[in-house]
Amino acid sequence: MKKEIVYEIFQRWQKNNPSPQTELIYSTPFELMVAVMLSAQATDISVNKATVKLFPIANTPEKILALGEEGLMGYLKTLNHFRNKSKYLLKTCELLISEHDSQIPDTREALEALPGIGRKTANVILNVAFGQPTMAVDTHIFRLGNRIGLAPGKNPLEVEENLLKQLKKIPTEFSLHAHHWLILHGRYVCKARKPMCENCLIRDLCEFKDKDKK
Repeated sequence: MKKEIVYEIFQRWQKNNPSPQTELIYSTPFELMVAVMLSAQATDISVNKATVKLFPIANTPEKILALGEEGLMGYLKTLNHFRNKSKYLLKTCELLISEHDSQIPDTREALEALPGIGRKTANVILNVAFGQPTMAVDTHIFRLGNRIGLAPGKNPLEVEENLLKQLKKIPTEFSLHAHHWLILHGRYVCKARKPMCENCLIRDLCEFKDKDKK
């Protein structure tokens, strides 16, 4: 996709929503990490329903550990794979205390060394908590990268790498929020089964071959 088209896409998203935010509810980097870990195969809404009860009781590594596995699962039982998520979160809290002075590390390598944190989760934390221009490719961004022609790829890593290449073509003012603009566009407009092309801000710039079949 040409540089001027990429620029126009992000410029329109910026004009429409200058400061997009994650829909996960959090107030500290640790709370963000917990929420993102819990969001695997779960909606932001379901995660928020769980954390709104958990965080007032336990929102530090020490307090999470104090709950124990059974106690933590009681707060997470409405989420998919809550047993595994509870185990990963407890192990991560142990490592945060022993190796990071209870603080969330700000490098990809350190984050990915924690149980339950993969590349996508690390990218979200680096972007949202630390303001780094990373690109966390979830199902929405993977679909968009290929569908609209912005950053085609056979797998999430390819899409991520191609998106980062595209961001190098445009002003850094777009880099911080690019991840959220893409997620929100995929979640509410360019949906998987029924894309709402009639309401799309970038319809004339998009390469989706079926956008006019309405």
